[in-house]
Amino acid sequence: MKVIYMGTPGIAIKPLESLVNHSEINVPLVICQPDKPKGRGKKLAPPPVKEFAETTGIEVYQPLSLKNNDELVQKISNIEPDFLVVVAYGRILPNNILNSAKYAPINVHFSLLPKYRGAAPVNWAVINGEEHTGVTTMLMSEGLDEGDILLQESVEIDLKNSIELSEELSELGAELIVKTLINFEDIHPRPQNHRLSSYAPVIKKKDGLIDWRQSALQIEREIRGFQPWPSAFSYINGKMVKLFKAEVVENTESSYEAGTLMEIDKESFTVKCGKDSLRIQELQMEGKKRTTVKNFLSGNKLEKGVKLGQ
Repeated sequence: MKVIYMGTPGIAIKPLESLVNHSEINVPLVICQPDKPKGRGKKLAPPPVKEFAETTGIEVYQPLSLKNNDELVQKISNIEPDFLVVVAYGRILPNNILNSAKYAPINVHFSLLPKYRGAAPVNWAVINGEEHTGVTTMLMSEGLDEGDILLQESVEIDLKNSIELSEELSELGAELIVKTLINFEDIHPRPQNHRLSSYAPVIKKKDGLIDWRQSALQIEREIRGFQPWPSAFSYINGKMVKLFKAEVVENTESSYEAGTLMEIDKESFTVKCGKDSLRIQELQMEGKKRTTVKNFLSGNKLEKGVKLGQ
C-alpha cells in the first residue's frame, strides 16, 4: 500500500520509521513544515522528520501553506495514495487534502481521545496529574481531533517527564499505526463522546513561571510537564533558574512564606510551597549549563530564607 506521511517533530519519527521498514507499506513522500530559525545564530534548521526522511531517500516536501496549493494537490494526485498518515504535523488540513487518499486520512494522536485534543496532549497529561495516557489512531475530520477512533492503547505516566513519556508514546504510536493500516478493513471505527472531551492548548513561555503558592505536588508535575520547553522556572536573586528534577516533601511545618528556601544540604535545597515543600535536585541557572544541585552548590552560595520569584 502507498502512504503519504505528514509529520514534523521528533515524536513523529518512530511512526514513520515503522512504516518505512514494513514490507507491505511504501512511503513515497513525506510532508513536513518548513525549516525554522534555531539557536542564537538563528540559522535555518530542518525539522527532525525531514532529517530522518532524507536518510532513507524519501522525497520531502515542505509547503509554506496547505491552502490553495496546486503543487501539493498535484504531488498527491500523482502518487494516488491509499492512506494519508498524519503525526504531529502542526497545521489543520484543508478538505481537499483530507479527501485525497483512496481509503482514509489517519491521525496518530498522543492521548486517549476524547481527552486532550489539541497541540500539547503529552505535556498537559503530566501537568494535570493523569495516571494514564496513551495513543489513539483515528479517522481525520474537519474538527480538531474529533474523528472516529480506530485503535487505542494506554501507558502509565508514573513520574516520567514529558520527554520520557513522548519517547514511550512515539514507540507505541509506531506499533499502533502499522497495526491500524494492515488491519484497516477489519477495524470498526467508533465515534468519540464529545461531552467527555478536553483541550490541550499550545504551551506558552509564561506557563512555565512557577507560582510557589501552589502545592508542591502541582509544581513537581509542572517541572516534569514543561520539558523540554519552556521548562518550569523561577528566579533566585534576580536570575532565572530552570528546574528539571524535584521531589515532594510532605507535611513540612514552617513559618516560611511560599517560595522561601527552607533547607540546604550538600545535594539539594528545599523550597516552601503553598502546601508541603519541594526538594530541588537538578537545575540550570541563567547563562549556565544544566547541572545537579550538588555541583551547583559546590561553586555557589545559597542561604536559608532567600525567597524565589520575580
